[in-house]
Amino acid sequence: MTTRLNAFNQPIGPDVPNWTPRQRPPHQVLQGRTCRLEPLNVAAHGDSLYDAYCAQTDGRDWTYLFVGPFTDAASYRTYLEGAAASADPQHWAVVDQATGSAVGTLSLMRIDPVHGAIEVGNVTFSPLMKRTPVSTEAQYLLMRFVFDELGYRRYEWKCDALNAPSRQAALRLGFSFEGVFRQAVVYKGRSRDTAWFSIIDSEWPARRAAFERWLAAENFDASGQQHSKLAQS
Repeated sequence: MTTRLNAFNQPIGPDVPNWTPRQRPPHQVLQGRTCRLEPLNVAAHGDSLYDAYCAQTDGRDWTYLFVGPFTDAASYRTYLEGAAASADPQHWAVVDQATGSAVGTLSLMRIDPVHGAIEVGNVTFSPLMKRTPVSTEAQYLLMRFVFDELGYRRYEWKCDALNAPSRQAALRLGFSFEGVFRQAVVYKGRSRDTAWFSIIDSEWPARRAAFERWLAAENFDASGQQHSKLAQS
């Protein structure tokens, strides 16, 4: 990027012509091939989500989340009621097209329409969707919604810096690592350094093309195994 100078010989960033604040994300169904994202609803999704999470027999999937694990369906339902009512974070259930059941959740959060920045968070994928096309398509659907439909400029991913699987997932999905904020958070009685990742709007067309190549039906064999990996440039 060429550095510009103002009248005082100071470096300044590029112009953003005709920028206006973005729309706050409408809470609507996002339809894909293997899954769809539905606004989180306790009555529609609560039982199937709890059952899906129970496929993991210990609490390891909740270690790096601010909530959980939940010892029973009633305590999970209480949490879910608050999440469903929240405007920020704004939660979606991931519904498997093949079964019609909710198998995970994720959210948009720290929504900043003025500057066009938004974060994906609260990613809680059950064992029923891990390492499946559903988990990748759910992320793609939300990214496409944010960039293509809403016109945001920046899409963020943050996680505990010690959460290696989350960091690996961010890189696989095409996020760029930006650094670590030390002692950024206290949760579950412990300190968290937070790793930051992002995708910006100029990078999105290449990311979108990579997702669409990987998600195409012809990239999978009869048993659902991928022919080629998700290659993000």
